[in-house]
Amino acid sequence: MRLAIPRETAPREQRVSLIPETVGRLVKSGFQAAVETGAGLAAGHPDDAYRAAGAAIANDFAGCTSGAQVVFKVREPSEAEIAAIPEGALLLGLLGRGEDAARIERYRARRLGVFSLNALPRISRAQKMDALSSMAACAGYKAVLLAANTTGKFFPLLMTAAGTVAPARVFVLGAGVAGLQAIATARRLGAVVEAFDVRPAVKEEVQSLGATFVDMALGEAGVGSGGYAKELDEQRNEQIRQTIAARLPVTDVVISTASIPGRRAPLLLPAAAVATMRPGSVIVDLAAESGGNCALTQPGTTVVDHHVTIHGPLDLAATLATHASQMYSRNLYELIVHLAKDAKLNVDFSDEITRGCCLTYEGRAAAELAAAGKSA
Repeated sequence: MRLAIPRETAPREQRVSLIPETVGRLVKSGFQAAVETGAGLAAGHPDDAYRAAGAAIANDFAGCTSGAQVVFKVREPSEAEIAAIPEGALLLGLLGRGEDAARIERYRARRLGVFSLNALPRISRAQKMDALSSMAACAGYKAVLLAANTTGKFFPLLMTAAGTVAPARVFVLGAGVAGLQAIATARRLGAVVEAFDVRPAVKEEVQSLGATFVDMALGEAGVGSGGYAKELDEQRNEQIRQTIAARLPVTDVVISTASIPGRRAPLLLPAAAVATMRPGSVIVDLAAESGGNCALTQPGTTVVDHHVTIHGPLDLAATLATHASQMYSRNLYELIVHLAKDAKLNVDFSDEITRGCCLTYEGRAAAELAAAGKSA
């Protein structure tokens, strides 16, 4: 079975779908691999490393994917790239959840078997494939470094000959994977950390990292399917905003990570609340890609409003290209060995993982295949 690892062309993207270590494991398992020249360079992996792992090097996307039965991507392919993927091949990557109808139709027209790690079911068997968690951890870590680099304050308590310097106060909104990594990173840097989440079950995790949990006694009202946060009514949202606003005048850094799968990010930081923060404070809004938790966030840029710096980063995990690619590559490895036992395709739609992350297969939607109980 021939695998293709093309170079990513999306704006800001520096990751590569498979690193040489993973390619080497797959080659030893009986796969063949082709890598587009320069695919791994931004992540610290030159072509020679892929050659040493047993892969062939192709000059362009078409040459890389020619004859491939599986194509690995980080981001969605362009229209030209979709047209160049061999008809009937598998396409694996972070490819949405099926919300882009026009793109889905293009996949179906090419009879591609599209499996998206964005749509992976939240079950224990799928944890090794959970690229969303991997990338969220990268983003949470980098968000704190971005804030630390922006603020004019030290994060830790310092006792110097010039006097004592108080530690920075960090407030993390959302205690999912990104939020927990942000908490851990801020604590390692010595900050005093508070965190808020609508799900009461995360309280112990927050406290175990040395942070204070800001509790609103919402009970299970904020818990949705699979343990994710769910959208709340406006009365509860306003209660949340007021609770958060009360902490902002004594907060130096806000790391905002709150999101709801498939929906606009909840508005947690109105402009009036931001105005109460001390001059020089920093907000890093990791929900910028889905609308932002802060009313003043501008996705993809940094603004200063009310003397507060507000970052709206996009694709923050891509800025940690080396380790983000390492983690993502291991996630994709687990998915391909799940779909292709002993380097032979074994797509079984009775399996929850296969069924859950498939967007299209052989020209049909995943729902049709699941209903028919199809295996290939």
